[in-house]
Amino acid sequence: MHRKRPAHKLDAIDDHIEPTSPAPLPPTDADVGEAEISQDDSAEREFHITHDLIKRLDLYLKDRLPHHSRASLQKLIKAGMAKVNGRVARASTVLRAGDTVCVQMPSVSAHEALPEPIPLAIIYEDDQFIAINKQRGLLVHPARGNWTGTMINALLHHAQRTHGTLSTGSDPWRPGIIHRLDRDTTGIILVAKTDEAHWRLAGQFERRTVRKTYMAIIHGHPTLDSDLIDAPIGLSHQNREKMAVRRDIGRPAQTVYTVVERFKNYSLVELAPRTGRTHQLRVHMAFIGHPIAGDVDYGGKIIYLSDLDRAKAHVPLLDRQALHAFRLQFVHPVQYHRMLLEAPLPTDFAEFLTLLRSTGR
Repeated sequence: MHRKRPAHKLDAIDDHIEPTSPAPLPPTDADVGEAEISQDDSAEREFHITHDLIKRLDLYLKDRLPHHSRASLQKLIKAGMAKVNGRVARASTVLRAGDTVCVQMPSVSAHEALPEPIPLAIIYEDDQFIAINKQRGLLVHPARGNWTGTMINALLHHAQRTHGTLSTGSDPWRPGIIHRLDRDTTGIILVAKTDEAHWRLAGQFERRTVRKTYMAIIHGHPTLDSDLIDAPIGLSHQNREKMAVRRDIGRPAQTVYTVVERFKNYSLVELAPRTGRTHQLRVHMAFIGHPIAGDVDYGGKIIYLSDLDRAKAHVPLLDRQALHAFRLQFVHPVQYHRMLLEAPLPTDFAEFLTLLRSTGR
């Protein structure tokens, strides 16, 4: 029987609404005073603002980089590749006199990326979409200087080899990509092969009708067998590369956890996110005092063989977050029947779990 208590909860915060701005204007004579360092789209672009523009960063960049769409520039900004005065900026950042804007332009966009023969564990495939069991260490799409060796490159190779296609989607850098997983999070991810499948599947994710179940090994034992974590998430105060529970600017985030097995120092849990915030599961488990094993960014510790068996060598068993996207339930985008797909546990996760069961630790 599951014990229940009120959820871990902070005050609900409405989604952050960015200020509106007038439509972008073409460059004026006043813009002549801005110094641009490079004209090469594959390099860093730098602009010096000599007067108060009172204009959002994304609109300003659309004026200065007319060959790029506003949507693609907003994606670039969201990826942390635009800085104002040396600090990562938002699309809504308003530029003032004296500001310096630096933008790292990608050397190649995804639709120009070369196919690469990177192994993919395909769980399911038809003429509408592919389901892949993503391995650890694999970026889903090009970002922040990693323009090769991604799942996009692998998918392009697969499409070329099978004479298949990938959807165009809303971003030319990410053909076929509907949702994402962190680099070192393993598990199931859907990739659209047609535009119709893309918008139908994306709509299910947006309406939160896709049921996602993750498996994780966490440090310690939650008091309850099952609970709802309701805590808004936003950028960390201390490190803008990380997320944190934030009362002020956080966006609503909810996760249900259920304990599956308890060991001496660890617990195996199922995690069911009701929202899809960046690093949500990792942040929420750390917030309740039980970070995911191996997740050093959010309070977890690297797991060594000697931690489980003192007779074994002090070598890493698991040096990334023990988090695996195990199951997806959704409706087929064209045939409309319900689907349930599962991804087998990766080797490091399965070995860790086996040792926990055999040693009781």
